[in-house]
Amino acid sequence: MPRFTVHIRDEWLAVPCRDTSKTIQWLGQEALKRYIKNKPDNGGITAVKDTRFVVRRCQGLGLLDADDTIEDVLEDNDFVELAIEGDTMSPDFIPCEPGYISLDGNSLTSTDLINLGRGLYKIKLTPEAERKVVQSRELLDTIVKENKVVYGITTGFGKFARTVIPVSVGNPLSPERTRMLLALRINVLAKGHSGVSLETLQAMIQAFNASCLSFVPEKGTVGASGDLAPLSHLALGLMGEGKMWSPTSGWADAKYVLEAHGLKPISLKPKEGLALINGTQMITSLGAEAVERAQAIAQQADIIAALTLEVLKGTTKAFDSDIHALRPHPGQIEVAQRFRSLLDSDHHPSQIAESHRFCDRVQDAYTMRCCPQVHGIANDTIAFVQNIINTEINSATDNPMVFAERGETISGGNFHGEYPAKALDFLAIAVHELASISERRIERLCNPSLSELPAFLVNEGGLNSGFMIAHCTAAALVSENKVLCHPSSVDSLSTSAATEDHVSMGGWAARKALRVIEHVEQVLAIELLAACQGIEFLRPLRTTTPLEKVYELVRSVVKPWIKDRFMSPDIEAVHRLLLDQKVWNVAKPYIEKYQTEYIPESRPVSPTAFSLDSPASPRKRVRHE
Repeated sequence: MPRFTVHIRDEWLAVPCRDTSKTIQWLGQEALKRYIKNKPDNGGITAVKDTRFVVRRCQGLGLLDADDTIEDVLEDNDFVELAIEGDTMSPDFIPCEPGYISLDGNSLTSTDLINLGRGLYKIKLTPEAERKVVQSRELLDTIVKENKVVYGITTGFGKFARTVIPVSVGNPLSPERTRMLLALRINVLAKGHSGVSLETLQAMIQAFNASCLSFVPEKGTVGASGDLAPLSHLALGLMGEGKMWSPTSGWADAKYVLEAHGLKPISLKPKEGLALINGTQMITSLGAEAVERAQAIAQQADIIAALTLEVLKGTTKAFDSDIHALRPHPGQIEVAQRFRSLLDSDHHPSQIAESHRFCDRVQDAYTMRCCPQVHGIANDTIAFVQNIINTEINSATDNPMVFAERGETISGGNFHGEYPAKALDFLAIAVHELASISERRIERLCNPSLSELPAFLVNEGGLNSGFMIAHCTAAALVSENKVLCHPSSVDSLSTSAATEDHVSMGGWAARKALRVIEHVEQVLAIELLAACQGIEFLRPLRTTTPLEKVYELVRSVVKPWIKDRFMSPDIEAVHRLLLDQKVWNVAKPYIEKYQTEYIPESRPVSPTAFSLDSPASPRKRVRHE
């Protein structure tokens, strides 16, 4: 029986077809039925027959007409991708010929690495990088010819470099993350201090550009000497051994995947075994994703908190620029400015703010008033970690290092992963606080004694539970993060017969940082849903223009909560908005416009500096001291 493999979002599905005279539309609907079958929320799909989608071949990337018959456009065992309307095409498939990023080992950024992982670019070397690689290799060839004794070049480096870690140690990295890992290893080798031959490096680049990706288990590294186990798996596939994945083949034996793309397995020369497996690229590539996602959610956390402040009828007095000038941490100043840019009544009149101008509340709770201080340190930590990661991205972490200009090789310890390990532990701790404070704001939104809104943001409480369980979910995620924030880099276990007697545990630091950040994204998605639901009870009053745009964005994917329904699809839909940075993109023009137009006057701070008539007070209310 003919069978076709259909890629939907993050899953591959086998669809048998007894009658190939059926249409591509039928194939797509059958694949959708299989996709939602094991999804607790049906994958957010309410009815297969009403779902709009497009289908294209994986090989050649041609779009298929829904009315074409399968036998006319597909062959048995063909691979196709189905993209649901509203989704982006999978990053595993490149919709048009991508551009190139030129690697020199010195200028790659975490943003570049994310884009390489998404398949937006191919790779090539700069001429200068090629020259350095050739010089480095020539020195090693000389050492071999002269029979000099040099570790890893004319001596062995252990017989375990090609030992396959059992699959049970972890699922494979996703194609995106494996692509990042391979790109980063290529960038490090392009520095010309590892002794790899230009021939081998070009073979790695060809594999990357064809998306021939080795099976790399996500677990198994202690972070010194580098990420030996995962990088060994990365090299193994390139050598034609083990398993590999490509968009056109799915998982198959590496030698067949390479052959299908016209590529030959790498044949290692002296020292190249160490060159391919010794370094911190597993930690660093995952760390690059973590820091990019952390930066995105931190920016959007300010917007979400500002919307919550509006719903809870808070004040912006605490965001006055003079207050933050007295404690001039960059992150704190930046967050306060974002709040002013979204809430300044001179720029964006708010009917909600006007409605409680003369209320008698003295001041807001810390979860609103102290956002610049709490969110600010998260921003500063992200900037610190990003600097560490970007430095590591362009660092030679091999051993021994080859110095062609000096005509010698030197053994050192650049492979030790302590730098990215410590930085990613810091990142998890700092970003977690965005969820911790967010969960407390969700509590205030749901608690009628704190919000003046219906209990759990729903009418007919008791009959409907509203956001009660959503808040429980947020609390559970925050509690789980508390355990995940325990630093992994404080641990060390001696390995390799006490030769590697201090290790970083950076692989776990990177993986758990990503888990923490994902939980933070989900908690903030729940807060954004709750804040938008709160707006419903304040209508017909309107908030500021930028926050109304955020509300409209959310309502484009999630309808108001009238009575209880399955909430998981709503949370996932808003989580996707945050992952795609759509909340930031909606608010960003208003934030940037405010920053260019509003420059606070320089004046001495006095007891009257924060009076109600102060020109720097963005929101002029009499209810706060």
